[in-house]
Amino acid sequence: MRPRVSVQDSALRNGNFSLQINPVRSEDAGLYEALVAYDTKVQSCQVELGVITVTISPSGPLIENEPLLLSCNSSHRASLVETCWFHNERPVPTSRTFCSLHEALSILRPAMSDAGSWRCQLRYSDNEIISATYNLQILGFDGPTDPVVYAAAGSAAD
Repeated sequence: MRPRVSVQDSALRNGNFSLQINPVRSEDAGLYEALVAYDTKVQSCQVELGVITVTISPSGPLIENEPLLLSCNSSHRASLVETCWFHNERPVPTSRTFCSLHEALSILRPAMSDAGSWRCQLRYSDNEIISATYNLQILGFDGPTDPVVYAAAGSAAD
């Protein structure tokens, strides 16, 4: 896992045996165990790392009015009960524009106003709630709705 994994040597002297992973990948999910021997004592600690990912399809630049799919996947083992989506922290209702599938959200005609923070929230049968955020960027024109713009001679026009 090198060079993504580090242990702070200075923290070891203070009893901090933290493992840092940056960036975390889907394949990093699983059980981690630390064994620390000091004099005649051995201490152990187990931590399970769960990973949640938000992916987008198609990959690459997202163009205004071209359909896209946001998918949310987690390594959690319990049964998925509910998936909720939020845009800029507001709940996204299912409609003709936003179609919610099992762990995914289809945006049929994305507009410039759909850019921003998208968060999926997964609730499982063991009452565990997990969420992740994706910053959506859309290429398009965010200008006047009227295609005619008037400007005074000698001034600037945008």
